[in-house]
Amino acid sequence: MSFLLFLRGLIIVLLAFAIGTYLLTGSLWSTFVQTVICGILIQIGYFVAVMLLVWRAVSKEPEIPKTHIARDESEREQRPSHLVTKSDHFPPRRGRSAR
Repeated sequence: MSFLLFLRGLIIVLLAFAIGTYLLTGSLWSTFVQTVICGILIQIGYFVAVMLLVWRAVSKEPEIPKTHIARDESEREQRPSHLVTKSDHFPPRRGRSAR
């Protein structure tokens, strides 16, 4: 969920909550305090949900064992010259994984 969708939903929920609370209590101060508490609880829930999604995405990343990498490199060296591709002659690009 994008932040703008979350923000729009948050505002709608807080307005509905504030109107309902005011109709039940008749107090502006009580409505304000309870609505602020509700907003904080919703934001904490959103933060926890995003953290869980990130944690699951990181924990599900497949790890490539070093034996597979070494095997791939040795297979590339053993290929006949007519099967070698151009990409085999160039070193890997530098990026985040190269550091």
